[in-house]
Order: sequence, then structure tokens, then C-alpha cells
Amino acid sequence: MTNYEKLIATLTEVFMLDKAELDFGIYRIMNQKRKDIEQFLTNDLIPQVQQVLSDSLSVDKRALQKELDEAIKSAQALGANPDTLPKVQELKKRMGEAADMVAIENEVFSLLANFFKRYFDTGDFISMRRYKKDVYAIPYEGEEVKLHWANADQYYIKTSEYFKVYRFKLNNEKTVVFELMEASIEQNNNKTQGDTERRFAIYSELPFQEKDGEFKIYFTYEPTDKKVKQNDLLDEAFNLVKAKIPIDYIDLLSLRPTEKDKQRTLLQKYLLDYTARNTFDYFIHKDLSGFLNRELDFYIKNEVLFIDDLNTRDEQEFLKQLSKIKAIKKIGEKVITFLAQLENFQKKLWLKKKMVVECNYCLTLDRVPEEFYSDILNNQAQIQEWVKLFAINEIKAQKAGGLFPTDRIGFSEPLKIEFLKQNQFLVLDTVFFNEEFKWKLIGSIENFDENCDGLLINSDNIQAINLLKNRYNNKIDCIHIDPPYNTATSGFLYKNDFQHSSWYSMMFNRIESSLSLLNNNGVFQCHIDENEYEKLYLLFDLSGIPDSGTIIWDKKNPMLGRKGVATQHEYILWRAYNNRSIYLRSVNVQIILAKAKEYITQHGGVNDIARKEYSKWLASTEFTGGEKAYKFIDDDGVVYRGVAMGAPEKRKDLKYYKPIKHPLTGKDCPVPGNGWSRTPDTIQDLIKNGQIIFGKDHTSQPQKKVTLKSDSQRQLSSVIGDAKSGKLYLDELGLFFPYCHPVSLYEELFGAVESDSNLLFIDYFAGSGTSGQALINLNREDGIRRNYILVEMGDYFDTVTKPRIQKVVHSHEWKDGIPINREGISHCFKYMRLESYEDALNNLTFKQTDNRQHALEVNPVFREGFMLNYMLDVESQDSLLNLNWFVNPFNCYLNITRHNEMQPTKVDLVETFNYLIGLVVESYAVPKDGYKVVTGKNLAGESILVVWRDCTMHNNENLNEFMKTQCFNPQDNEFERIYVNGDNNVENMKTGEERWKVILIEEEFKKRMFENV
Repeated sequence: MTNYEKLIATLTEVFMLDKAELDFGIYRIMNQKRKDIEQFLTNDLIPQVQQVLSDSLSVDKRALQKELDEAIKSAQALGANPDTLPKVQELKKRMGEAADMVAIENEVFSLLANFFKRYFDTGDFISMRRYKKDVYAIPYEGEEVKLHWANADQYYIKTSEYFKVYRFKLNNEKTVVFELMEASIEQNNNKTQGDTERRFAIYSELPFQEKDGEFKIYFTYEPTDKKVKQNDLLDEAFNLVKAKIPIDYIDLLSLRPTEKDKQRTLLQKYLLDYTARNTFDYFIHKDLSGFLNRELDFYIKNEVLFIDDLNTRDEQEFLKQLSKIKAIKKIGEKVITFLAQLENFQKKLWLKKKMVVECNYCLTLDRVPEEFYSDILNNQAQIQEWVKLFAINEIKAQKAGGLFPTDRIGFSEPLKIEFLKQNQFLVLDTVFFNEEFKWKLIGSIENFDENCDGLLINSDNIQAINLLKNRYNNKIDCIHIDPPYNTATSGFLYKNDFQHSSWYSMMFNRIESSLSLLNNNGVFQCHIDENEYEKLYLLFDLSGIPDSGTIIWDKKNPMLGRKGVATQHEYILWRAYNNRSIYLRSVNVQIILAKAKEYITQHGGVNDIARKEYSKWLASTEFTGGEKAYKFIDDDGVVYRGVAMGAPEKRKDLKYYKPIKHPLTGKDCPVPGNGWSRTPDTIQDLIKNGQIIFGKDHTSQPQKKVTLKSDSQRQLSSVIGDAKSGKLYLDELGLFFPYCHPVSLYEELFGAVESDSNLLFIDYFAGSGTSGQALINLNREDGIRRNYILVEMGDYFDTVTKPRIQKVVHSHEWKDGIPINREGISHCFKYMRLESYEDALNNLTFKQTDNRQHALEVNPVFREGFMLNYMLDVESQDSLLNLNWFVNPFNCYLNITRHNEMQPTKVDLVETFNYLIGLVVESYAVPKDGYKVVTGKNLAGESILVVWRDCTMHNNENLNEFMKTQCFNPQDNEFERIYVNGDNNVENMKTGEERWKVILIEEEFKKRMFENV
């Protein structure tokens, strides 16, 4: 392979043009633009190397050779000896000194190929600066401690869980499943060793079977000799399966040809997609242009430009070096610009706010007006859902109440309204009803957001966080997450060489993004085990949220048979702004206070006997050490403890060493060895407020007095012992999930968040929904309202997460999936699905206008500028946000993939816009056919009116009449912002900050959708 061919091959790989057989995500986009990119690389860009060299070098060896050949030919024609002619001798001398253009071109091609190959790894550019062979440099700015990882400046973008199970449907609706048997993950996530890499291969012990109405094909993912290619293993799998495909699944052998492979079958296409989705497309660079341009300069200075070898005495040699560098830099920068366009385009799709593609509501019947009951009784889908979730067919017949007679199989008579009245904690789900019913129902609820208790989002968590930012900025009281632990059992699998690094990027991206949601007194709780505790701790330090301590969860269930130290604990990192206090909700507080009061009463007031009896009782209890520390009673009957005030590390500033004078002796009390942990002013305030405990004299060290009250704020124990099974809670509900934490543990953590009013929690690794159950249980127990946002992207959102919330709302006691009682809690939650990053990619189309195409053909300069900088953005703009959607906003569709099946799905532009503008919804209404109206306030407190209309039904004249009949007057003070879709002539006015009061929805939608991109 020549150096030129090597460069072309490298750029073909870098631009993913070698993946023509892949038809998903970014590969599908690159395939659509394949011809344009190939033409640019081979016909437009690479020939510029020669042009740069020709322009830079004063002498071209090829031109000299041509001149010499002509001089020799002329001499021979005259019968003279060419070697004796001065002209020929001069040209030969110059030839020996001249630059060899071909050699320099080849060197430039080789150097460029080596540069781009260096940082490219299976679809990603990895940020590792090569200082010299096997030695890398990291960015460092003099920090005392530097945390760095290979993907630190990248977004982790793995958005779909394809690895374990991959399903797709055939034309006859039959389902095919690729399922992974236990994958071997290297011990402690180390790199694969030696000459091995993990590969997918057919599971030889059980290659396939027809089971549960599905055709299942089984795979392993094991370290394999690097010489064994993945495609060869896929061919082996295909050849093993194809001869034994059941007749119902024969469509797997239908042709899905590509340009390279005309005989490719549907099965081969899916096999390739399955493996590719789990090995490609993991990261997007935050600034690829900046990174590669810096690296190119470093590469040139470190590996191309050798100062000591520069021959400034020989002009030609000096020009050769400079020309080579100039060619590398010019061509390299153009390739980088093109690559950056592609990367920035992906970043734009990743960061843009995603569309809401489904929005429904679940609410208990006590919140549903009786006027809806007849519609509910006629909805068999809803009734069957109640049978499935709540076993309403287990309710015994009640003749007096006029209820239906029933058995375990079904109903012999229809349900009656009286049944709904007597079962007010049945949970209605609007998904089973039409749009008219849904809007009428939610429109009956005043101050909707205020009265909605929860929000469930089926989405990649970072996409959900981005959409929520304008609505919940600085509003969350507690972020609680239980992320993947980056262990073999967590299902968190990445490229062989970057598992730790990938996990760090994934975690840091999400932690950093979500912190803007947390209010100034916010708490961040994060679970982890010993595998990544230290690194996660440093990531939180990097994020800037202060450390409040680490809680050890003692699970009391070490793995039997494990060598070494048995691990029976996990960690909960507790971070908080303003060192937020931790509220003790434990019932033990009430017991302790009651017992102290009892002894005081028995012994005639606060005296030594009462104190002694109380202290003796407290020591005999099984309370935690933290609770037993409250062993003192002051003269006012207040229970308290002393807390040392010594600094944990030695103070450098002498002002912290100032002693405290004892109030009785007037002498200095001893200063702790490291100095005081409080400032002098703080200590004086504590003394004035009676919050310092002094000993009998100055020889003892003062302590801070911490009192115990029913609403007290105190320190949570650093160890929580809870050996309950998280799975048991789900078993009771009749749901299955492989692993989850005990609800009781979460109740302890959530109950410890200080509150004297409503609280808002978010869990964006919601899993089975343990957080939701714990919060609902706490609300039921103490009456403090704790609202929640749960985000989960897995398919089990529908089968576990959402049903779990519905069940615990309906009843607080279950056994084997059957409610023991019907004692529920009044509740309402919204649930949504969001467009994914892959959906955004799959909905892209590229359009070229005739005028633009003509300009590209006739103007090479324009063509290059367009290709390098604007092509993807300009040609795809209509598919990113099509203004035609707003003509009839109630009938807008995108192709959305669910369960590996893509289908047209209606987009909820109304709900998407609510989140884009950060609207706290007060009311929904459909006052007239073809209109939808939403009112509320934004986080700045401005009153908002949003009017949506079907412009095919209502022109501007109709709109003006509608505004008049609804008494929506832009000139009055009822609303400070009015949003309307479609060009209109609604009367407008400017507000005090020179902004129009009536705003076009399309313009605001686009601005908000792509802000901060």
C-alpha cells in the first residue's frame, strides 16, 4: 500500500465510510453523504498537497527533469554530446539539489495518516496526547491534585441498552431475540490481556431455540485472539443458524443487500447491527476542533519539525522542511475542520432538548370528578388493567352495595358507579382514553403542577435532565441516584481499554449537568460500592458540591465463599450545599423525649435522680450510638448532647487557636490540639446563645450543646444497618427485577433530609422505582409532602417502574401481587417518554436545493467552504425542527424506536414547549375545537398564556375572535407573556425590557430547543 493509499484508507475509516453496511445512527448519515465526502477527500482535498508543495518550493524536481530532457534532446538533434553542454551540466547540478516532490508528497501523506490514525479508536477520537512512544501527556495547570481520564473532555452517549437482549420484529409480527449469555468481564475491569479482545460469538452449547413464542439466538462475549475477526464469527453464527430457521421466521433469510454485499440477508444485517451497536458510538467530543488542532501543532513540533536538524545554510533543504510542515498543517487543518463539523453536528443532536413523544397521567379516582365515571366504566382496557395490577376481580361481591358478583376468572356483570365510589384508590391511566377525555380530565384540576405528586420519564437520564432544566432550575431539594457500579454484575460494558474512563465520563456528565437543578440547600445522595468509591468521591470534588460525609450501608450479607475480606457494605456519598442539616425522622426521638419527661415527672422535676434514671435507661436500649449520645438533661428539661469542636486538621491561622475563658473561674480552657473548628465570632455567638457546654472548671474542654427535640436537626449515623431484601419488596408486589435496594434503606435516607414544608426529589437512575415507593411510604407515614421525579430509560419502565408506583399508591400492603387491603393514598403522577439521541439521528433527512447545488458545482471555493463548515447543518435543518409542524401542532409525527421497532409516533409539542419555557402549569384547557390553551408561571414568576391552534382550521381572523371571546387581552395585566403559534396579527405591545409581549411559539421553540448547544 502506498502512502497515498494509506492516507485515503485512514480518512475512509475516520469518516466511517468503511461502514457502508451499517444503517443506524451516524453511520446512516455518513452513508447518505458518502459520495460528497469521497469526492471532497479524493478529488478536492488530497491534490492540494501537491499544490501546497509546488507553491512553497522554489524548484520543482519534476519541472527540472522536463527541462533537462528537452536540453538533452536538443543537443542530440544537433549531433552534440549533451554532457559537454553548460546548459545540461547546470540543469543536472540543480537536479541534484532540487527537492524530490514525490518523496515529500509521500512523506506528507504518511505523516498525516499517522496523525489521524493515532487518536482514532473504533469510531471515537480518544484524548491522549502522545509525548513519545508509549508516553502520554495530560493537561495540567498547577493543581495540587489532578484527576484526569482518557475521555474527560467527551460526552458519554451510550443511550440504549442493547447488549443483554436485542429484539426485533419480522413482517409477520414474529419476534426474534438475540440474547447474551454470561459475559466474561476482566477482573477489576482491567484491560484485556495480551493479544486478546472481546468478541461476540454464537453460544455453542445452545445456539438457538424457539421459546415463549420467540426465536432466540444466544451469544457469548469473551476474550478472543485478536487474529479472529468479528465478521468471521458472525459468518459462523449465520451459517449455523440459517439451515434451521423455523418456517415462521423464514423472513430472516430475505435479502437486505448493500453496495458491497448484494446477497446480504435480514439476519446478517441484524447480526452486524447488534455487534456494532455495542462496540461503536460511545463518545462525542466537547471540542474536537480545539483538541485536534492543538495535537496537530504538538505533533508537528514534536515529531516533524526537528530544530537541530534544520539546515538553514542550504536553502533547498530548509524549504523542503518548511514546505512539508506547511502542507501537513494546511491539509490537516482542513480535515480537522471537516471532522469537527461532523462531531459538532452530533454534539448538537446530543445536546438539543428532546421532544416529548408521549405524555399521560395516572391519578387516583378520588381526584377524578364523577362526571367521568360513566366513560371509565365503558373502558374495558382500563378495567382489565385494574384486574392485572390491582386484582379487582379478587374483591368479593357486595350485594348491598350493588357491586358485581365475581370470581378469580372474570366478571359476570359490568362494574357499577358504586364500585368506583367505594374504591377511590384505583389508579386511572389516561393512556387508555382518547385525547378529548385526557384534556378534559386534566383541565378539571386547578393548579395542576402544584397538585401533581410525581413525574416519571422514560428517557436517557441526561436528555431528561436537559429538558427539565428550565422548569426545575434551583428547585430540587434532593438528588438521589443509584448508578451502575462499574462491576461485572452491573451490565455496564464498554470498549476494552476504556471501561473506567467511560464510567467516569458517564458519571461526571450527569452529575455536572444535574447540579443546576439543586437548590441552595440541596442534598445529593449517591450509592456506590468499593470498586469506584474513591474515584466517584474525586468526581464529586471536581463538580464543586461540598462533602457532608459518607454513609456506610451495612448489608450484613457478605458473599459466601469469597476469598479475602468479605464485603458486606456499600457506600452512600452525601453532598450538600451550605452544609445542610440532616433531619432525624426516627420514631426513637419521640421515645427518648417521652422517657426523659416521664422520669422528670416521676422524680418531681429535673434533678440528679431523674438524670441518673434517664441515663441508665438510655444506656440499656438498643438505640444507635448517635441516639445514645443524648444522655444529658439540662435545668429546663431539655435533652442534649455535647459535640467536640476540635478541628479535624491542624489550623494554620493563629486566630483559630484563641482559648475560651471558663465562665466561673475566668481562666482559659484548653484549646484542642488542632485548634477550633469554628471561627472566634461563631464561638462567641454560641456562648451568647447558651450553646456551649463548660465543664466544672477550666481544665475541661468546652463542647457545643446540641439539643434533641421532636423537630430536631441532628447528625445521621455514619453506619446504617439494614439487611432487608430489596427483591422481597418487589416479590410482594408481584413484580420482578434482578436487584434493587431495600425500601427501608431509602426511607432512612430520604427521611433524613431536613424539611418543614414540601420537598422535591429526583432519581435519574430510577431502576425499578424503589425511590418512588420509599417517598410514597414516607408521605403516608408523616404527612410531609415529598414529590418525586424518576428517570429510567430501560424497557422495564413499562413493566416494573411505572406499575410499582401505581401499586403502592393503591395499597400499602401486598402479598404475591395481591393487595392485602385497599388502603391507598390520594395521588397523581405524570409520565412521559422522550425522543432519544438515536431517534434524532434516525429522523434526519438531507435536502439540497437546486440553486445551492448549482453554486457548489460552479464555484470550487464555495463548495469547499460549504463542505467543511455548513453541509450537515444546512441540509438537515428542516428535519431538526420543521416549521410546518406548527401549522397543525396536534398532528406532528417522528419515527421513534421502542423495543427495537421504529414506528411513526405523535409528538406532544404542547408538553415539550411547557418544559422548554420552564412553565409551572396552572391549567390546561380545550375551550374550542382546534385550540389548546395552557396557563401558568415561569420560574421568574411571570404569568404565562400559551395558545395553540390548528392553523388549517383557524386563520388570523378566527384567532382574534377567539382571543376576544376568551377575554385574552394583550393590553391588560393578566398575562405578562403570551405565546401563539403561526404568523398572526394579535395586538401586541412591548414590555419594560423592550421585549414583545406576544411571542411566536416557533421562534421561542427553536431558541430554547438549541440553547447551550
